[in-house]
Amino acid sequence: MEELFERAPIPRAYFKLALPVVLSMVASMIYNLADTFFVSQTQNTNLVAGVALCTPLFSFLIAIGDIFGLGGSSLISRLLGEKAYATGSRVSSFCLYGAVVLGLVTTVILLGFSRPILHLLGATTATYPYAEQFYRIMAIGAMPIIVSIVPGNLIRTEGFATQSMVGTMVGTVITIILDPLLIFPMGLGAAGAALATVIGYTVSAGLLVYLTKRYCRVISIDIKLSRIDSQLIRQVLFIGIPGSITNLMQAFGTAVLNRYLVDYGATRVAAMGIVLKVYMIIMLVMVGFAFGAQPLIGYTFGANNQKRFKKILHFDLMVEVVYALVFAVILMIFAPQIIGLFLHNQAVISAGTYMLRVFLVTTPFVGAVLVYTTVFQSTGKASGAFIMSIARQGVVFYLMIVLGAHFLGYHGIIWAQPAADVLTCLIGWLLARVLFNRKKLR
Repeated sequence: MEELFERAPIPRAYFKLALPVVLSMVASMIYNLADTFFVSQTQNTNLVAGVALCTPLFSFLIAIGDIFGLGGSSLISRLLGEKAYATGSRVSSFCLYGAVVLGLVTTVILLGFSRPILHLLGATTATYPYAEQFYRIMAIGAMPIIVSIVPGNLIRTEGFATQSMVGTMVGTVITIILDPLLIFPMGLGAAGAALATVIGYTVSAGLLVYLTKRYCRVISIDIKLSRIDSQLIRQVLFIGIPGSITNLMQAFGTAVLNRYLVDYGATRVAAMGIVLKVYMIIMLVMVGFAFGAQPLIGYTFGANNQKRFKKILHFDLMVEVVYALVFAVILMIFAPQIIGLFLHNQAVISAGTYMLRVFLVTTPFVGAVLVYTTVFQSTGKASGAFIMSIARQGVVFYLMIVLGAHFLGYHGIIWAQPAADVLTCLIGWLLARVLFNRKKLR
């Protein structure tokens, strides 16, 4: 572990940790596209829109898992850099079983308040039946979805990024196989898409726990070690909650966007549902690089190696921005053909092409935002992590969409996200200058 984190050349260490995460994200991307494709093949616009309206629910469940997954991995990475292995074991056990308990509580709350939540998400008379089918299955399967996020993040802190990738990809492949079978031959429609997702994540959760037990020396699944003191709990939560809020804000941003688009008809809501999935082609890879670098950043920060720390940040930023720029251009060129793969509806293709190209304009800025966000998380900079978590798809985005809708109508709604991307990047740059503008890291 020390060889990889302390002495290996930065590009080698970076890509060894990041590429398995990127591949996991690519698998997730393929699932998202396949799921959208299979749902769209029903050629039922209301069904497609109903499933799209529930996208924030999935983001919400991932966000809850991130409380323990991101918060735990950030703290454990720094503990490993400090050689505090026994404490790292206790923190990992706490995170795993904390996710189990919170997952069960989440299921109860989601099922108990399903109707008001679905209306809040923007379900209408036409889309409600389909949205409800998808929602209920996802609510029942909330616990394994939440739990799967934790070991997948934690085992990477010991350098086992490949094992994390395997555990994630097996579940994703199972989901892709089940998706068309449950939607079409079994006739489950929207419920089939949700059931395939829940089964896939359940398999991933079980496999990742097994791989943790088999390979890890520090990360533990021993419930006897799950009790930790309040100071450690606060350290997990102070980073985990901002990390969670980032995904909650994604859910919030998607819900707000859908609510504003509802007034322009189901066609544009359906188009946005497809666009957001296609947009994830570029986003998930960027997220993979950012998250993949987290153990290296946290460990180096914990070891107080300032020179290596700065080099890692510069390399991370270069990878993110260059990738974003290249692939954004490619997707912009082929936007009409890509949207047309999902729905054979010219109105949807036209609206979706415009939306996708607008969203892609500022992806290099998003790459920088991801670097700033994950660096603040990895180094325990709770204030910076919190501000970034509520900015891009939260406070800044909401302000932009309100102003955009008021002054520019439909076009203002679509351009709200790119405007938020640029402003959030500027905020991240300013925060980095303030939080790391010292001769010593600590």
